[in-house]
Amino acid sequence: MATINSAPKLAADIAERTVLTYVEAFLGLLLASGTTNVITLSALESAAIAAIPAGLAVVKGAVGSLLGRAGTASWLPARTDPASTTLN
Repeated sequence: MATINSAPKLAADIAERTVLTYVEAFLGLLLASGTTNVITLSALESAAIAAIPAGLAVVKGAVGSLLGRAGTASWLPARTDPASTTLN
């Protein structure tokens, strides 16, 4: 579980994951709409739809802060997280 000292790090971790998920979803929708006949979306529609997986990234990060390495949104426990500095 996150502590007071790790809260800013956790918030930055979740924010980074959320923003990048939004950008990836938005660009993916724009590319799919512009290069295929499968979907036809405007940029505004793509922007709105991309908010759904970004919102899910926030939920995933919040759950990860409870399940994984303390102070991060990672779901991996410290002993198996390659980014962990904890030695077990």
